[in-house]
Amino acid sequence: MPQDVFQAIADPTRREIIDLLAGQSLPVNDVAEKFDMSRPAVSKHIKILNECGLVLIQKQGRKRYCRADTRKLQEVMEWTQRYRQFWNKKLDALESLLTDIDNTNT
Repeated sequence: MPQDVFQAIADPTRREIIDLLAGQSLPVNDVAEKFDMSRPAVSKHIKILNECGLVLIQKQGRKRYCRADTRKLQEVMEWTQRYRQFWNKKLDALESLLTDIDNTNT
């Protein structure tokens, strides 16, 4: 079953794995060494990231190399950008209201 990107990036360990793999390709064991958890636990996180397209796995000989594929994160960023203008307007209106209240009370 494909994983939801938002659920995948909600986990701090998975975000750290993405950060680690963003600039390099590493064997699964090397990734696991960076975390204070079992190798199977790290492998499970990598599997989830792979299922939603955030991490690509390539087998080279006996090793499985992982690398981040940030194109999927770009899609998430584009989706959230649509709401940025909406929230900026709401926060600007709130700031204006709070300023008016503050000016009225002084």
